[in-house]
Amino acid sequence: LRRALVRGPQGARLFGSSPATTQEETLDVAIIGGGIIGCATARELLERRPDLKLGILEKEDGLGMHQTSHNSGVIHAGMYYKPGSMKAKFCVAGMKKMYDYCDKKKIPYRKNGKLIMAIREDEVEGLENIMERGLQNGVPGLEMVDADGIRQIEPNASGIKAVWSPATGIVDFQQVCFGYAEDVKEHGGTITKGFKMEKLAAEKDAVRIFSSDGREVLARKVITCAGLYSDHVAKSGGGGAMDPQIAPFRGAWLTVKQEYLDIVKANIYPVPDPRFPFLGVHFTPTMKNELLLGPNATLAFQREGYRYRDVNFSEFLQTLAHPGLQKTMAQHIATGVKEMFRDFVIDANLRRLQQYVPTLSKEMIEGWKSGVRAIAIDQNGILDEFVIEEGIPGRVINIRNAPSPACTASLRIAEEVVDRAEHLGFFR
Repeated sequence: LRRALVRGPQGARLFGSSPATTQEETLDVAIIGGGIIGCATARELLERRPDLKLGILEKEDGLGMHQTSHNSGVIHAGMYYKPGSMKAKFCVAGMKKMYDYCDKKKIPYRKNGKLIMAIREDEVEGLENIMERGLQNGVPGLEMVDADGIRQIEPNASGIKAVWSPATGIVDFQQVCFGYAEDVKEHGGTITKGFKMEKLAAEKDAVRIFSSDGREVLARKVITCAGLYSDHVAKSGGGGAMDPQIAPFRGAWLTVKQEYLDIVKANIYPVPDPRFPFLGVHFTPTMKNELLLGPNATLAFQREGYRYRDVNFSEFLQTLAHPGLQKTMAQHIATGVKEMFRDFVIDANLRRLQQYVPTLSKEMIEGWKSGVRAIAIDQNGILDEFVIEEGIPGRVINIRNAPSPACTASLRIAEEVVDRAEHLGFFR
């Protein structure tokens, strides 16, 4: 494989091609971030331009270690999102691409469908709006069902009306990420793990990428896909604007004991609160032989803080200081308090879940797991759209916001990023 030279603090060769040379090698494109979006983007670039010398730089010792692997694993169909938005268009197109890719790579998935259930009359209007959006977005197979229809699909579920989406499915997105990485390597790309980017510096014809341990990589073009640290990376010499800033929101799921996994087969979701970019607590079977109940949404004390005892005071204070987050918290402080209460009091969480599946009981609960979502905020509050921007003109593109359904839409997002790179003249 072709490899760019990565130099250590004293200029020592850490890995690279075998010829003895003192000339520094240069990547055509460096991808910062080895999550599902970074790997999908690298794959798309090499699919179109197999002659590129491309490398992925990932700070962890594995790929897809954060948002890619800490999520519900749902292949979304696209009925939630505003018609005409990138989220809507990319999700619907990305869903089909995801199923086709999984078939091609023999990655296991299951099309188990989704019920979005109204449990009160005052939720029906919101449910009908979701149905209308889904139809406008071209989501296949949508159906409105009544209480009897809900029970025919899920005998243990209880609701008055629901949108049934048979196209929704489940997959292990980290396995998909691994598949993309295999494609990258088969096309001659390289993957460097344990490379934590510290800053970028523009040079005459390239960008120098510095790691926290003193290593350096030189690349003609850079695309940043840094997830929970997308704002830090974009602003660390990447030419990115101050906003959006990432606010990390921790979500915790309850897990169900193995003997009760068949309590539901499909994904069961509530009618979401349109004020927030979260879909509410839901029942989600996974390809890892789990049944997840949740998640909630509470502000995390650090960017990758999966436990309450994970605290980074500098990161937390920076998050709290942002005017957009302050505005959002002031408007929704009661909701935030309730979310934290349910996180600590399992009975309160169960009562909410039992509104959808009354047969659920505390004895069925085995434990919990968590993830952290990167929520982008600007001066006005939470951003609910993908954000892709040019950083250093002609040299750097930053993916600043890729929230759900980014995993589902990863192949379509990658196409958009590469389209923009070509439009900006990256490869002239």
